[in-house]
Formats: sequence, C-alpha cells, structure tokens
Amino acid sequence: MPVPSEAQPVLLHSGLGTAFYGIQHASSTPATPIHQYRGIKYASIPARFRQSHLVTTLPPKTDASCYGPICPQLQKKSFEEELFGLGRNDVPQQALEQDEFECLNLNITCPAGLTSQSRVPVMLWVHGGGDRGYGSSWVYDGGSIVRKSMLIEKPVIVVTFNFRIGLFGFAASNLIRADNAAAGDVGVGNYALYDQRTAMEWIHRFILEFGGDPNNVTVFGESSGAADILFHLLSKPNEHRPLFHRAIIQSAVIDHIIPDVSNAGWHISRLMGSLDVSTVEQLRSVSAEKLVKISFGSTLRAVDDGHFFLPDWRTHFLPEDRTPSPHHVNGSKSSHEDHHSSRPHSRLHSSKRPVHQPLIIGDTGSASLTWSLPASLWTSSAVVRRLNAICQSISAASSLLSSYDICVSTPDDEIVDRVLELIGDTRIAWPTECVASRARSRRAGEGVWRYVFDQEAPASVTHKADLAYLFDNVPNPFPTSPSSGPAPLDFCDSFDLDDDADEHDLKFDSDEEDEWMEPPVDEWAYTRVRDAIQERWIAFAHGEEPWRSDKVYVFGPEGEVGERSRQIFESRRRRAVWREALEPLGMQLAQKVGLELSRGPPIKSGQKH
Repeated sequence: MPVPSEAQPVLLHSGLGTAFYGIQHASSTPATPIHQYRGIKYASIPARFRQSHLVTTLPPKTDASCYGPICPQLQKKSFEEELFGLGRNDVPQQALEQDEFECLNLNITCPAGLTSQSRVPVMLWVHGGGDRGYGSSWVYDGGSIVRKSMLIEKPVIVVTFNFRIGLFGFAASNLIRADNAAAGDVGVGNYALYDQRTAMEWIHRFILEFGGDPNNVTVFGESSGAADILFHLLSKPNEHRPLFHRAIIQSAVIDHIIPDVSNAGWHISRLMGSLDVSTVEQLRSVSAEKLVKISFGSTLRAVDDGHFFLPDWRTHFLPEDRTPSPHHVNGSKSSHEDHHSSRPHSRLHSSKRPVHQPLIIGDTGSASLTWSLPASLWTSSAVVRRLNAICQSISAASSLLSSYDICVSTPDDEIVDRVLELIGDTRIAWPTECVASRARSRRAGEGVWRYVFDQEAPASVTHKADLAYLFDNVPNPFPTSPSSGPAPLDFCDSFDLDDDADEHDLKFDSDEEDEWMEPPVDEWAYTRVRDAIQERWIAFAHGEEPWRSDKVYVFGPEGEVGERSRQIFESRRRRAVWREALEPLGMQLAQKVGLELSRGPPIKSGQKH
C-alpha cells in the first residue's frame, strides 16, 4: 500500500467497505484535475470455464494506483505494436502480469472532486483484439476524453476493464455445458460476455460513490469489443434487465456465423485430444500458459447456446427487406426466422417489447488492415481457387471475383489490396450497414446515428486510426513541423452536400488515388478530427443528439468533419458491389468468404500457397 500524499486521491467507498488509494492522472492541470483508480477487482472466477461472480466487498484499504493482471495471452510482440503497427521504440512499454483468475479488474478515470450527488455520465470501454488485448492498455487510457469533457463542461467518467478472452472467454462444448449445469450456471461459453455484463452490474451498484450516474451508462467499443456490444444488444439478459442506456459500435467485426454448442465443441474436442485429456477437470489442470500456446489463433468467439441470444438475433444482421439466401446453411435453424418482421416497436424497456438503446454505429475505411499479414500470403490463383470452393457456384464466384477485380492473372503485388477490400466489406463494412439499417427500422427511423471514419492515420500509425484520435494517447501523432494552416479543402461543420451532389466532384475518392501521395496528418487535421470525435461521443453520453439522425457524420479525410447526405455511402463505400455481389451470396456465405480469406492460405511444406 503506497503512503498517502497530498497529491494522491483517497476515496472512501461505504458500499464496498474500502478506501481506494488512487493516483493524480498525468494529464491533470489546475483547471482540469483528474483522478484515476486502477486495478479494482469487480468479479471473481470460481473455476476455469465458469461464469464470474460479482465482488461486493473489498479489504478496508485498496491500492488503486497500479493496473491489475490481464487475461493470459500470447505476447510475442506487444499488443499495442500490432494494434497500431508501431515499432517497439514508438510506444510506452507495459509489463502487466497475466493471471487467469485475477484478471477481472477495472480502471476508473474521473474528474476530481465528484461526490455521490454529482451523477456524471459513465462511458464504459469494451476493448477489441479477439484473443489479444486488455482494457488496461495505455492506448485506452481515458484521461484525454475526461479532460475534454471537463473543458466543454460536459463531464464524464471513463471506465476501462479487463475480461477473459480467447479459450478462457469462449470455450464451449457439450461436456463443458454439463459441467456448468452441475455448478448451477445457465448456458455455456460466452464467459467473456458474462464478465462484461458483471462489470456493468458493478458499475450499476458501485459507481455512484465515484460520482457516476448508474442510470446513465454508455458502452463503446471497437472491433471484437464492438461486436460484443452488439451481442449484448441482442441478448436475453439485456431484454430482461438492461444495464446500459446507449451504445457506440466502432468497426465491429460482425459475425453472423455463430455456432451452436455442438458445432463449437469440435474445437474443444480437438484441443482435448491433442492434450490427451478426456474430462473437463483434466482440462482445467492444464496450465494457462500451455492453453494459450496451443489455442492461439483459434478465433473462438460467442456461441449460440440457447440462453444468451434472443431467438431472432440473426435477423439484425441481414440486409433490410431481403429474403434469406438459399446459401444460408451450416445448421442455422433461423433460415425462416431471418425474414421475421422488422416492424418498429413503440414502447421501450418493457418486459414484452424489445429494448432498443440509442446507437451510434460506423466503420473505418482501413478496418481490414487488421488482417494485412495473413492477406499478404495470398496469390491470385490461390484466391480464385478458394472462392470457387467456398461459393460452390460458378456464377456466384465469377460475380464476386469480377466485382473485386480478381482473376488468376492479377499481379501478386495487387492481389493483397483487393483481398483486403473483400475482407473488409464482408466482415465489417457491409454487415455494419445492414445492422445500422435494421436498427433504424426497428427504432422507427429514430435513435440510430451513422458515421464513417476515413481520416488518415497520424504519424507512425498504420491502422486503427479512429482509436488514435478518440483516445489521443499515441506519442508524437503528427510531424514535428506541422503545416501552419488548414488543408486545401477546409470544410466547416455547417457545410453539407446537397442530396444530389456528387462527392466525386470534390475529389474525396479519386480513381487516381494511387497516383497521389497520402497527405501527411498535420496538427490542424489531427486536432480537428480528435476534437470532433471526442465531443460527439461525449455529447451522446450526455443524452444529446450527436448529429442529425437523417445525416451521416464524416471524420476525414484530410481533416474534414461534419454532417453529410446519406448518399455519401455511394462514393465512400462499395454499396453497388454489395448489392450485386454480396447480397446474392447471403450474409452467412459472404462472411465465410471474408473469414477464410482473413485467415490466410494454408502453408504447406514451408511454401507460400
């Protein structure tokens, strides 16, 4: 326990029976004093592959000056280096302990001086990364957002947290289901999702004494974390008892191909076979380190166990007013349910009506860069063979290949970009548009705000640009000699395109793009986009309309921000291609294409496929 000093905040929490010894945040100033409480345990794990339990009491004194352990994961290279594509010397180094049973902890960043009467809106960040990542990363530190909220006089509290990931967060099989039932758990798998919901429960019960409002919680997340938020929106627990009040979904890796328990169990069976174990207890005796190594890259995610998801959850992922494709296979019993009525409901938060929390949803133009490494291993001939095998239809495969300008003669130095376009469209961009359209329909056209993030990444960052701007934690985000003025196209917030305007006339998306160098991100553009995304997310957390719901908000390129006509999608995204090539395939088969390509080709005998 650190020795208290005048600079160290101490928060007495009667509900938890403890005194939290936090820190003065590094971004604090006399005008904007910020406190941070780290590593607070919010739940306990009774055993591997069991649902977590809410922590309701803590020791009389709690050291909240250091981050807590994270879920075990492979650490060949720091997660932040891979997240942003930065070099080791470009990022702050964190050496966080890995502990399977002590990883459920959270971090609270808040304006100083709050009391239980303050009732400040709470923003809960759900990190992405799949089987990598942790909420305690310096990338997600909430100091900049909290400081901005204080400067614009709309204070918020930012909470980041760790939860189980990979095998520890999503293992499911009939054997594990029987084990869970014997322990009194309802359902199987989805332990990460239940961890997240337990963190929401902790906030609901204990955030008040930190100055937060338990009845005003906004969840926001990116990539797999954004997908988790979507899963919560479509869950039975959310229908039964909502624990958050609005959501922000950033470039969600939206997966329509969620297996049932039997189909999910093949991975666990194979894993147990390789470990020569036959019972769940024997599997529990295997070290966490060994499980991480043997299961890394398995892409274990949510399971439809019959308990967590709503019966019609798949319909939220389909194009509006489209009958399920005949390719909708693989045991999904929802082929008829998928065309279930999408009539909006008039009452909210009723036990008989769906809960429809307000929603911001969007994607980034460079989201597919996450899969750059496996995509770089493809050759043109291998891609053509794989797509023909997946589609099992010459006409469907031909349409897909033609739409993305892929053929056996495509130069290998061009195939990677085209594969990444196809991956991005099938796994993020098209599903995002489908989810947004469905959500808007089910909310009677209200309560859904759409955005696109096309701003260039700041210096050194190669992808995940939106995170760099939102959290504002990347070191040296722009060149040391920024331009003295705005970019040539200076769009103010009030500027809007007429519905009939052609965005191409303004050279937002030129066919000659490859002939031009990507413009550097100067201080003006960086600050403009950072302020825009932070201010709109904060306004949304305060229950305000972030922009007109009949418009699309754009972030970038070249520092452009503001509301635009919905016709912007025709030039910013490949909507015509989605209609012509992806919709005929159906969501499930299209996502299978994206998933297979994002894994890269099989490597045989050490040679490129």
